[in-house]
Amino acid sequence: MQMDRSCVVSSAWCACLLLLFSTLSTRVTEVGSTHQSIPPSVVKLWASAFGGEMKSISTKYSGSQLLQKKYKEFERAVRVEEIDGLRLVKRLAENMEEMFHKKAQAMKRLVEAAEEAHLQHEEDPNLQYEYFNAVLINEVDEEGNSVELGGEFILQPNDHFNNLSVNLSLSVVQVPTNMYNKDSAIVNGVYWSEALNKVFVDNFERDPSLIWQYFGSAKGFFRQYPGIKWKPDEHGVIAFDCRNRKWYIQAATSPKDVVILVDVSGSMKGLRLTIARQTVSSILDTLGDDDFFNIIAYNEELHYVEPCLNGTLVQADVTNKDHFREHLDKLFAQGIGMLDIALTEAFNLLSDFNETGRGSECSQAIMLVTDGAVDTYDAIFAKYNWPERKVRIFPYLIGRESAFADNLKWMACANKGYFTQISTLADVQENVMEYLHVLSRPKVIDREHDTVWTEAYIDSTLEDGQGPVLMTTVAMPVFSTKNETRNRGILLGVVGTDVPVSELLKTIPKYKLGIHGYAFAITNNGYILTHPDLRPLYGDGKKRRKPNYSSVDLSEVEWEDKDDTLRNAMVNRKTGTFSMEVKKSVDKGKRVLVLHNDYYYTDIKGTPFSLGVALSRGHGKFFFKGNVTVEEGLHDLEHPDVALADEWTYCNTDEHPEHRYLSQIEAIKLYLSGHDPHLQCDKELIQEVLFDAVVTAPLEAYWTSLVLNKSENSDKGVEIAYLGTRTGLSRINLFVLPDELTNQDFLTAEDKEGVFNADHFPLWYKRAAEQVPGTFVYSLPFNTGSENKSVVLASTAIQLLDERKSPIAAAVGIQMKLEFFQRKFWTASRQCAALDGKCSINCDDENINCYLIDNNGFILVAEDYTLTGKFFGEAEGAVMSKLLQMGSFKRVTLYDYQALCWVYSESSDSGRTLLDPYFAVFSAMKWILTELVIFLVEFNMYSWWYSDLTSKAQRIGRTMQVPCDTEYPAFLSERTIKENTGNVDCDGCIKSFVIQQIPSSNLFMVVVDNKCDCSMFEPITMDPIEIMYNESLKCERLKMQKDRRRPDTCHPFHPEENSMECGGTVSLTLSPVAALLCILLALLPR
Repeated sequence: MQMDRSCVVSSAWCACLLLLFSTLSTRVTEVGSTHQSIPPSVVKLWASAFGGEMKSISTKYSGSQLLQKKYKEFERAVRVEEIDGLRLVKRLAENMEEMFHKKAQAMKRLVEAAEEAHLQHEEDPNLQYEYFNAVLINEVDEEGNSVELGGEFILQPNDHFNNLSVNLSLSVVQVPTNMYNKDSAIVNGVYWSEALNKVFVDNFERDPSLIWQYFGSAKGFFRQYPGIKWKPDEHGVIAFDCRNRKWYIQAATSPKDVVILVDVSGSMKGLRLTIARQTVSSILDTLGDDDFFNIIAYNEELHYVEPCLNGTLVQADVTNKDHFREHLDKLFAQGIGMLDIALTEAFNLLSDFNETGRGSECSQAIMLVTDGAVDTYDAIFAKYNWPERKVRIFPYLIGRESAFADNLKWMACANKGYFTQISTLADVQENVMEYLHVLSRPKVIDREHDTVWTEAYIDSTLEDGQGPVLMTTVAMPVFSTKNETRNRGILLGVVGTDVPVSELLKTIPKYKLGIHGYAFAITNNGYILTHPDLRPLYGDGKKRRKPNYSSVDLSEVEWEDKDDTLRNAMVNRKTGTFSMEVKKSVDKGKRVLVLHNDYYYTDIKGTPFSLGVALSRGHGKFFFKGNVTVEEGLHDLEHPDVALADEWTYCNTDEHPEHRYLSQIEAIKLYLSGHDPHLQCDKELIQEVLFDAVVTAPLEAYWTSLVLNKSENSDKGVEIAYLGTRTGLSRINLFVLPDELTNQDFLTAEDKEGVFNADHFPLWYKRAAEQVPGTFVYSLPFNTGSENKSVVLASTAIQLLDERKSPIAAAVGIQMKLEFFQRKFWTASRQCAALDGKCSINCDDENINCYLIDNNGFILVAEDYTLTGKFFGEAEGAVMSKLLQMGSFKRVTLYDYQALCWVYSESSDSGRTLLDPYFAVFSAMKWILTELVIFLVEFNMYSWWYSDLTSKAQRIGRTMQVPCDTEYPAFLSERTIKENTGNVDCDGCIKSFVIQQIPSSNLFMVVVDNKCDCSMFEPITMDPIEIMYNESLKCERLKMQKDRRRPDTCHPFHPEENSMECGGTVSLTLSPVAALLCILLALLPR
């Protein structure tokens, strides 16, 4: 009985607990239900309705199903091949080698002609010769007569030179503004170098792809072919001096390690220190990427200009040289100059650095910038430099005093160097150049005509419609071959020709590299010669050059390779393969594609360059070949809606002048006719483009039928249908009149990311290829204009086979009005499944916000129209944070090592004028006045004098862009998560939301409860953040030297070298005016 009672009590207790648990559960459920006020089922209904509608429209007007069907019909007739990346890159390297060899041979012919012409020429100090001066040609005086050194010079526009007016029969001669254009040395050089005209013309006839050919003389003049008129700047100056161009310096000298010693003792105050700074800056101008340097200021102590680099040398790239220039302004003069300490430090520094194996391991030099030396310091030279004299000494005596000239000249002569005296700013550049001729002597005596290639640089004279052209130059030195001058090693100059980087791209079969694939090339220093991610320009219209655009390292664009494995292998000219996952930013850096790339690389023989090819795994590794008859293909290729990629080379129409006016389609027709054996074409590409023309031809009739059916597209919401194929063939169909297009830039040359280019497929093609087959990718182009100009693009990829390894055959899509697209969205969002027709929620409700976003988080539709195109995190920071936390989206961190950041800078508005070596040249009156008060200058009253003659130096503040490193986010949706719900706690108020994928698309509908104030959550933006480096890290970055490969040749010394030609003292005579002024001042009462 007792037992029964316990059971009853126990059962009652259990029942009570059960009831309590049930009640609590009900409360929890009710509380939870208040957080989730948006029914996911309704959102899913809306998403399905909108997705179905848009897929129907996109499929119908793009013709995607018809095109997929047509490729399927040819499935058995095609052959799929896996691309052999290593074989491909080797073949491309051979093609480039052949092209580069042709340019080098042209230069060799110029060298031979120049040396022969000089050998036959006898120097005549009284020679009078009229030549075509590049500035003076076709100029007339007030009476209408040709000016001296001018004359009539026929110029005609030429399309090969971008329609510049040129003369293809003759060259012109440019002489720097600071040089006398009838100087005897220049006239003699111009006279014998006239022999090059014939060779210029012959080279151009042999290789019509050549552009500028030139000879830069050691005397300073520059002969250029074809002849073209040069125009001075707004000051009437042409500052160009061929001798300080990289192609000249690289060809004339060998790589070098240089220590620059700058005297900052008290006697260097005033003008002398200003000239010294400019002298050092000019020396830096003569150093290139194969050189290493450091700058040490000295008085009674040593002061490394960059203290962080104490005891080492750094590579003379643009960034490092600019960094040191900034520090030159911080030098000030005081104390006593202890040159013996400075020389000892310089010798030890060069010796220690050479032992590390990190420098040039070739020539070594000490540049001494001082106003005097009280001793010859022969004991120091005996200890550190004799008898080998491996380190050359180049003293630059600053100022007009010559009391110490003998000591400095002795140092130069005893150490195979050269002495010069620099009295004014105008003297700086010409005197600094002298050391280059000394360093060129061993190469001249060896008769080694080394072929050099420069890193990429920009030529603004040949703009191709896309902005300034990226170039490399091939150059060779020209020597005096006269026996009587052999031991003097006289360099006559350097010949060169420019090679547009676009010429390299023409040798690359883009169709073989796949949608995301690309080719790239780097120099022996690891700097980029060509790469699709190189961005050398900035500013409005992309016309301004970045300061360090020519020294962008491969590791700065392929930054995922943290260990520089790929870079170092290419720098060391190896052949091999490498793989890694990459994050490629597209669409102006706003979107990201995560790919797995396989890299293949090899060297380009005969050059310092290495070539690489990147192929993305998956469809990017496969290529297919179809086959149709020539008659079929030509018939369909000639349809008016067909276009071929402008920058792809189907046929080489640049090789012969008669082909230059042919379009690629016309060239293909001529090639297939067999009537022109000189026309070279890519036979395989032409076969495949004919195949694509046949397969895609039915779309023309299909699109036409839609246009003719007046009941279709009555509101003209769909404007364009387009397709592109793997061979660069595209078709476009307009459903509206051309002037009715909302976005008229799409698929035109202005839309650079939307068309086939030499180095990339269109953006819509790339993004479609990464979508699930059969689905469309929708996007709002970021370059569209105001709200009435906005459009939406919808694209899908056409696969050849129903398998993972299937190559992408084509992509098709449509352009529709944004307003039409948004209207479809709002219509779908008003649907509901309630039997009574009363919907529980609606996007018109005040309490909810509805958004349509893409897979990168950008808003395509929002009730607030101003949010269109913005990142979702900017509008709903709290919700975006939760989506990232839940895994619906993920953040991808990207890096930009070519960025520019705004900084506030204080500068003097007269500093630039003060340091310009041409300032004194074309301010003749001021020069005369300077002579009058020369003694005041020598007494360090220069600053007083200059303030009267120039605009006063005012400290002005301004913002400017400087190179920097940045990191920035991109966002990607997680494909496996189709729908999700969430709550955000905003200070006790629960904000709920639902995200639902739109079927068959890259879109998501996001419905957000807006009752809560969530302003405490910061917006999530995509703004880049500058990577700040502390002083220690900045120092390490300066010291860090990546792997590099030295040039193959080195000519530091030659036993036959005549080292006694080591400069001379400038004789100083006081002008009569200055003498008279001194007498008058002496007679004046004090």
